[in-house]
Amino acid sequence: MVEMILEVSHLTVCRRGVPVVEDVSFGIAPESDTALVGPNGAGKSTLVQAVLGVLPRSAGEVRVLGHRLGAQGQLPAAIRQQIAYLPQSLQLKDAIPLSVREFVALGWDPPGARLPWLGGGSRRAAAEQALDKTGAAGLASRLLSELSGGQLKRVLLAFCVVRPRRLLLLDEAQTGLDAQASEAFYGLIDQLRRQEGWSILQVSHDLDMVRRTCDRVLCLNRRLRCSGTPEHALSPDQLALLYGPGFVPYHHHHTRQSLPSGV
Repeated sequence: MVEMILEVSHLTVCRRGVPVVEDVSFGIAPESDTALVGPNGAGKSTLVQAVLGVLPRSAGEVRVLGHRLGAQGQLPAAIRQQIAYLPQSLQLKDAIPLSVREFVALGWDPPGARLPWLGGGSRRAAAEQALDKTGAAGLASRLLSELSGGQLKRVLLAFCVVRPRRLLLLDEAQTGLDAQASEAFYGLIDQLRRQEGWSILQVSHDLDMVRRTCDRVLCLNRRLRCSGTPEHALSPDQLALLYGPGFVPYHHHHTRQSLPSGV
């Protein structure tokens, strides 16, 4: 039996006493790419934040790599370090003069340790190797506050790969990118997933992209309404049940390419 990277069992999360996510159960298999879809207000971001331990659970259990998430979001440090998170947006203070290289290096922990997977390299070498993997090496000396939205996305991905991870959580991480840049961003994520052995749970409104890139889809509207392959979960009948009978998905016309350095 395959050990799940992430197991969510009968999860309920309430806000002001009202269930926002109710009795949700699912598992994330190793090296899989699972999308979480549903209408606005369905509880998708709430679910991700509960999995991270940011929001308290009203009921249910979350296990990451076999370890139970504590009531206050506690996990062993060695397990917590194997989780990476890309938010919808990142608010940066101009007053914090942090360079891209310095920011990515913060993802390498513990400070001063030598990394056997780099052959004993330094923190700086780890950050520069991560930036190279995401095509952002030319941004190393730039300040975070100077970056465009697309550049920041690639730097955040570099933060995720500066050390080995097992689970990547994305909350509409493609927000702010146009269709072309979004396509390239998804392509980079898929490339890194295969290289790094990530398992991914991602919130997305781009059903066309989900259909073409993800292995599995979870349809959420407070409760888990449907799950399965993209062909099943994103069928017209299932989408009508999830979004309502008048829902018409928008289809992009993409051409896969590398994420341009200036995006």
